[in-house]
Amino acid sequence: MNKPLRRVAIFCGLLILALLVRDNWLQFVRADELNAHPKNRRVQIERYANERGNIIVDGKPITGSVDSGDEFYKFKRTYTDGPMWAPVTGYASQAYDANQIEKIEDGILTGNDDRLFFDRTLAMFTGDKKKGGDVVTTLNGAAQKAAFEGLGNKTGAVVAIDPKTGKILAMASTPSYDPSSFAGYSGKDEKAWVALEKDKSKPKLNRAIREIYPPGSVFKVVTAAAALENGKVTDIDAKTDTPEGWKIPLSNKEMINHAKGCANASLKRALDISCNSVFAKLGDDVGRDKMVEMAEKFGFNAEQFTPVRSSASVYDKQADRGGNALSSIGQFNTATTPLQMAMVTAAIANDGKLMKPYMIDELRAPNVDLLKKTEPEEMSRPVSQENAQLLQQMMESVVTNGTGGNADLNMDGVKVGGKTGTAQHGDKNAKRPYAWFISYAKTAEGSPVAVAVIVEDSAGTSREDISGGGLAAPIARDVMKAVLKSRG
Repeated sequence: MNKPLRRVAIFCGLLILALLVRDNWLQFVRADELNAHPKNRRVQIERYANERGNIIVDGKPITGSVDSGDEFYKFKRTYTDGPMWAPVTGYASQAYDANQIEKIEDGILTGNDDRLFFDRTLAMFTGDKKKGGDVVTTLNGAAQKAAFEGLGNKTGAVVAIDPKTGKILAMASTPSYDPSSFAGYSGKDEKAWVALEKDKSKPKLNRAIREIYPPGSVFKVVTAAAALENGKVTDIDAKTDTPEGWKIPLSNKEMINHAKGCANASLKRALDISCNSVFAKLGDDVGRDKMVEMAEKFGFNAEQFTPVRSSASVYDKQADRGGNALSSIGQFNTATTPLQMAMVTAAIANDGKLMKPYMIDELRAPNVDLLKKTEPEEMSRPVSQENAQLLQQMMESVVTNGTGGNADLNMDGVKVGGKTGTAQHGDKNAKRPYAWFISYAKTAEGSPVAVAVIVEDSAGTSREDISGGGLAAPIARDVMKAVLKSRG
């Protein structure tokens, strides 16, 4: 081979080598990035080229797919009772991507997950159309309906958990939206999407897990747990050393009680009538670091994954003595999601054992073969069994003797524990208060349900009438009743 030909051959060889390197770079290094790129329309087209699998509640699908007759996106997502289930399903839109379960389990629902390789290969030989797998949730349809209808036209959220397993039984958020309204990519879908984006009431916000609120007095159960665990209270019926007019540390201000009879009230009585002074002093006695430790055992200061991510609830790690005392009654910088308060209640109802919350029970192939099953997982033990049962005594007294009477189920063999909260907020507490209620129901076999309810705003209710016992407790009662009835 003469010299010019050799140079041409070497040059061609280098070109082929460069092509191979580039091809492998795209195939194995940038493949995931390119597949996830928002401008990669092929991914979206592939997502809707076949019928998606379904999200299942109580053995029935709450999602579906219809042939849209479109040349690019063959199938379009549909939802049954979309607004009621939107905080669980999220959405899958041909124009606006997907979120929550629709996004997290997209591989299973589209049939593209590696675990469905055999199904896809078999379909090539049999000629069957490719289908997606199903996501089986832990949700209880009756409880979800009670939560959603209980909130009605109020702004708020509800989370219900099975304390023994951590299964999420209900997750409602209002106002809500219908994911079907923008499932396609037409002008009508765009109009619906833009309207939701501009809506000041934020209907797409999942308030159950993505909004953090001042918890107000429902946080007092955490302070009570810290006081018991750290030996600051050994007898829940004994008088505490708490004068009326107890001064907030590092301040000349006195803690204001909205209830009468808080001077030296016992821990049990203080929870019954929700004494600020008793719990603020207890938080100061326990100290900031131990209060932080207790709050974090319940899940504060960390995101939770159900597997949908929740915002992290907050207990201030840097608060001074005055800030810690206020934090101990759910004020100052303390903030929480409804999911977090449901976790606190579930741990108390489960004799001190906190189970990791989750809402996907199983993943199934198109032929219903089981691909994955979520097993209950212990998350922590914030309180001992003995102290958890003392907390239960106090919460049950709140319902029978205190401010939580509206949550009483009046069902034979069922005990109900609860705690009310009316959380002031805004500059000089000028905004309308949030109404909270946390509760659990318990039978001889243990507790099947713990609930947290927040009513952020209730149109038509005067400010003076806003209370956790009046607005939130009846919703919690109906959710608990729905769970108990569905269990037979």
